[in-house]
Formats: sequence, C-alpha cells, structure tokens
Amino acid sequence: MLPQSTFMILAPIREDAMEVLQDRLSSMTAQPGHADPDNPLVPFGRFNRLHVARFVILESTTAEDLRHYGIDPYPWVPALVFLGDCDGDGKDFLDELVREAAPGLQQIFECCEQPPTSEDVLLEWLLAHNRSPQANYVNWIGRTVVQVREEAALHRALADHLAEIVDTVGRDNPRALRQKLLSHIEWEKAEGRLSLSEPPPTPLGWWVRDRLHLAGVPLVLLLLSPLLLLILPFAAWRLRALERADPVIVVRPEAAHVRRLAEREDHFVTNQFNVLGEVKPGLFRGLLLRFLLLLLDYSARHVYKRGFLTRVKSIHFARWVLIDRGRRLFFASNYDGSLESYMDDFINKVAWGLNLVFSNGVAYPPTRWLIKGGAEHEQLFKYTLRRHQLPSEVWYKAYPDLGAFDLLRNGLIRRGVEQRPEDDQALRDWLALI
Repeated sequence: MLPQSTFMILAPIREDAMEVLQDRLSSMTAQPGHADPDNPLVPFGRFNRLHVARFVILESTTAEDLRHYGIDPYPWVPALVFLGDCDGDGKDFLDELVREAAPGLQQIFECCEQPPTSEDVLLEWLLAHNRSPQANYVNWIGRTVVQVREEAALHRALADHLAEIVDTVGRDNPRALRQKLLSHIEWEKAEGRLSLSEPPPTPLGWWVRDRLHLAGVPLVLLLLSPLLLLILPFAAWRLRALERADPVIVVRPEAAHVRRLAEREDHFVTNQFNVLGEVKPGLFRGLLLRFLLLLLDYSARHVYKRGFLTRVKSIHFARWVLIDRGRRLFFASNYDGSLESYMDDFINKVAWGLNLVFSNGVAYPPTRWLIKGGAEHEQLFKYTLRRHQLPSEVWYKAYPDLGAFDLLRNGLIRRGVEQRPEDDQALRDWLALI
C-alpha cells in the first residue's frame, strides 16, 4: 500500500505583482478556475502520482468581524497557496515537480515576496514555505492514481463486453457470464489495452510512524487523563461562558462574490472548496482548537480511512491548516456534488462534527456545549461558509469524471475479478456493479 501525502506552499504576494500573477494563473486554465492538464506552466497531467492540486489566492475578506470582539483586524498580506495531494512521499513529489516544471513554477512564484532566486534553489524554497496540516483526511488511504485509472478502464472494458455476451449466454447463468468476462479481461491484458498493477509495498518508515501514532496518541492522552479530568470542570465552565458571550454575526454574502464562486463550480462531478477565517481570540479557544484538530487528525488517519468521514462519503481529500501564528484557520476540500448538497450532508448527518472545530471560528453560528446549535442554524451556517469561501484560481483533479462512489464501485469490481465470489448471489451482486 502506498499512502498519500500532502503539500501546501504558502507565500505572501508582492503588492505590485498581483495582476501579473492572476494573468499567469488564468493562462493555466481551460475554463474559469479549472486547470488545463497540459498547460505550459505546470502540466499537471504529466504527474501520475498527483490526485488533486490547486492555486488559491488567500485574501482576508472577513477580518472586520473581529471588531465585534473589540479587536482590530489582524494585518494580512494576500498570499498565494499551492497545495495538492499525491501518492508517496510529498518531498519526493515536489522534487519531481521541480524537475518537470521548474520554469513555470519560477514564473509563478517570482510574484511572491522573497521569491526563489533561481531554478537551482526552487525545491529548497518550496520546502521552506511548505505548511503541514493540523488535520488531514484521505477518502481511501493507499488508493493510488494509477489504481484509480486502471480500475476505471477495467470497468469500461467489462461494461462494454457484458452487453455483447448477455445475448449469447443469457442473464440466468452468472458463472458462465463471469468466466467469459474474465477471458475477455485476460485477452485485453495480453493485447496491452488493459493493466492491473500489483499494489506497491508499504514504505517501512511510514508503517512504523503510523503504528507509533496509532498507539502513541491514546497513550499520551491516557497519561494526561488525571490532569485533563482535573481541568475539565473549569474548561466546561469557561467554554459555556465564552459561548454565551459570543456575538451573533449575521451578514449575507455579496451577490458578486457568490457569482464568482459559482462560475467555478459544478463543471464536473467533483468540486473544490476553500475557506479562510479568523480563530476566536483568546488562549482558551486557540488551545481547544488545536486539541480538537489533533483528535480529528487521529480519527481521519486511523478510523475514517476507508471511504467515509463519519457519515459523509462524498469527500475525496480535506485538510485543516492553522496559519498566521494560529490566528487563522484555512480549510480546503474536494467533494462530490453541488455545494448545497455538500453543506446539507454535513448539516443533516454530522452537524456536531462541524461544530467541534468550526465553532472556534469568528462569525460561526452560536453553539451550546461545543456540539449543539451551530450548523443546525442552516441559513446562518450557509451564509457564513459562503462569506469565508475563496475561489481556486486553478484546480486540477486527475480523474474529473469519477466520484467517490465510482472509485468504490470500481474497486469492488476489481476484487470480483481477482477473487471468486462465494456463491451465485454474490456473483449476481458483482455483475450488477458492472
């Protein structure tokens, strides 16, 4: 199994270079916000380890909300973010990226403050500006881009041939149908039109770190449990006092902002999502948020790693990153369906999970005891998300027409090819997937 890694390059943009940067990013797109895989600056389509990537200009559009807390807005220089999710080690991927696309990357990042002085130091510059997420989610850890594409091709080959042989064999003979399908697949492989690669081995270093993380986090929490129990009453009292004092900020997103976001959405089955917001002021909120992100990261890494995040199955990748010395939280995700259905999924299925983290952000709908309320205030919640949302200037997905359901189905189809189903009913269920 080859696990996935993330990268996120963050650098302030030079004030005099914003228009040049926007023009260069626009030249990478085939339609607003959507990358041309073969664009001359960063030809994403050449990299068979890259699942998703994007360029986002981070602008602080809601900092004035801090005045409701009696605080002046935190200063912020618009910044360029280049982030992505890849198979294998993230540093190795950035090295490959620099080898293949150094001139284009150089043109993009020369618009930032203190840019890389030459292509020779570009990799070092990228690594120095890389920001690790406090929490990260992968829909299916270990499912590679190569696997996704091979299994999609397998599904197409089986679906095309099944229609031909049903008339000959009949629908009531699942064993004969499967045998003819398997023969067809072997022929396609022999002709070089189809490939089903063996899963790559799990890197030993990643496996060791993963096992240590799996056992280490609960162990540390267990050792700290006496202290945590001691401070729990104070923490509960402090939390509820802050919740009662939180101002309710109701601001409808501007129509022009919503239109700019909407023109980049719903072109494919999957959409991109970026949110930047201010963390509620005070040491308590900052520490609480970091603790909750640690628990979220642990759950995503060891519990929700096979196709779903709690009850939500439509997310491919997501990350939560604290920036600006922990005063701001950046969230980015890739999800299937419309934004409206994405928000409704969370509201209806896991509002409490949203509240745990995002209730520590300024302007989030009021909560009670951290998990109640919040996203349950549907319209206010949707206003808040749209106000804090930022468009992707360039967004790439290696398999734009495949949703999370398609990836799961194709994986089950491959399993039925490589492992004989137990009985005739299992065979019929497998054939129904095709």
